[in-house]
Amino acid sequence: MMKQKDMNTKRNKGLHEILAKHSGRDQFGHVSVRHQGGRHKRYYRAIDWKRDKDGIAGRVVSVEYDPNRSADVALIWYADGEKRYILAPEGLKVGNTVIAAVRAEVTVGNVLTLGNMPVGTLVHNVEVKPGRGAQMIRSAGTGATVLAAEGNVVQLKLPSGEIRAFDAKCRATVGQVGNVNWRNRFIGKAGRSRHMGRRPAVRGVAQNPRSHPHGGGEGRSGIGMSSPKSPWGKRTLGTKTRKRKKYSDKYIVQRRK
Repeated sequence: MMKQKDMNTKRNKGLHEILAKHSGRDQFGHVSVRHQGGRHKRYYRAIDWKRDKDGIAGRVVSVEYDPNRSADVALIWYADGEKRYILAPEGLKVGNTVIAAVRAEVTVGNVLTLGNMPVGTLVHNVEVKPGRGAQMIRSAGTGATVLAAEGNVVQLKLPSGEIRAFDAKCRATVGQVGNVNWRNRFIGKAGRSRHMGRRPAVRGVAQNPRSHPHGGGEGRSGIGMSSPKSPWGKRTLGTKTRKRKKYSDKYIVQRRK
């Protein structure tokens, strides 16, 4: 199995590069993100988020595992000889043909503008601004539904239940992202988590009071306070930490429930 992976890496040399390890450390070598480090060496696959080869058909050469994301990736060999990786939608198989165009057939893997998508179409890889490349609906098993189209505005129902307005010129890929059952995977042993780059996490109540606000006490004890706190004393229950994006909020038609 390892030999076959190495052969694929050499064959698509321009699409692979070794992903640098940081192990949760900053430029000074101090731990800036906890519970990271020790993972296996990985190759990063360059994904074509823009899908800007308009009118050039591509054939699916292979569907491969990607250690850097939850979804699988598909290697596309275009008619002009170029190869690119895309996210593999559910139902895309080796030998299928995909194409990107303003107006194209509404089949799995094809890319169209949202204004040309029929109502009820399931899409992924959605652009937020025309030409910027896909930024939303990229995780395994996700998909957004085209609800309505009026003028230059198209409404999508996102996986969270939120209904959001998009520019009709934004592009999206037809279908649902593949590898739907990835959440049901069984890790099996601690070593596999370590290979994935996850270091052990110790409960706050099991630490000493100098290391965590929940620490200390005789024997088994609770957190000893009204609200749970982070290791740095910040409240972690009910406190909103997300920065408000005013330019983005105005496009929300209906918030998630």
